[in-house]
Amino acid sequence: MSIFTGAGVALITPMHEDGSINYDEMERIVNYQIENGTDAIIVCGTTGEASTMTHEEHIETIKACVEMTKKRIPVIAGTGSNCTDTAIYLSKEAQRVGADGILVVSPYYNKATQNGLKKHFTAIAGSVDIPMILYNIQGRTGVNIQPKTIASLAKEVENIVAVKEASGDLSQVANIIYESEGRIDVYSGNDDQIVPIVALGGKGVISVLSHVAPKETHDIVAKLMAGDVKGSQELQIKLLPVIHALFSEVNPIPVKAAMNMLGFNVGSLRMPLSEMENAHKEVLRQALKDAGFNVVA
Repeated sequence: MSIFTGAGVALITPMHEDGSINYDEMERIVNYQIENGTDAIIVCGTTGEASTMTHEEHIETIKACVEMTKKRIPVIAGTGSNCTDTAIYLSKEAQRVGADGILVVSPYYNKATQNGLKKHFTAIAGSVDIPMILYNIQGRTGVNIQPKTIASLAKEVENIVAVKEASGDLSQVANIIYESEGRIDVYSGNDDQIVPIVALGGKGVISVLSHVAPKETHDIVAKLMAGDVKGSQELQIKLLPVIHALFSEVNPIPVKAAMNMLGFNVGSLRMPLSEMENAHKEVLRQALKDAGFNVVA
């Protein structure tokens, strides 16, 4: 069974000026997302700057998000690591504090073989009782999880139920769906490919765009699934300039700038990420205005 269908937001982590986590603003964003149609919260992923959190912060942030969400929509916790034992530890802790599922990125830097990837994901999935989403993003990890590997995991490991596909390769997405014989859900990991991936049979998107356009991102998926192809396409195309601006620098630099522009107080980023360059920031501000968003800063 799908953990969710539609648009899940890959949640940012708001920060105070001293770099500590701003849980009050996080709760404001969680409520805003739910009120505007977001279908799931994905906490402590790449967009949430989990790679610069201590283990204690990581677990506390997952716990806080679960408490804020109050079972209104699923909470999926990012628990991936390039160390299998660390990923197992974080996954067990995510289950303990109430996450509905886990999102596990392929191990970065180590550059595991396909056999190594299978062993890694199987070990993590076997350590918990909640469903697991694979996260395939070669641009950050250096390794592509091949369609046959994904299909094999889906068929052999009961709680590996989905994949967030951010390869950008639509042929790969089609092959995953073909090879898995319907045994794994596919979510777009790229906001500019929601329509084609859902059209191929995907369940939705794990989205950065949802921060600034939660209702619209939800509607792109919902309209397409309801048969309103034209309406879905129009929303996808209308938001392309915003999507491009949100990825004009490495994620989550632009989306944090965007949320501050829209009146949220999400603060800065943890090093080694830096503030958005002024030229890119002006393009982002204009794209938001042109799309009809209320830019206040």
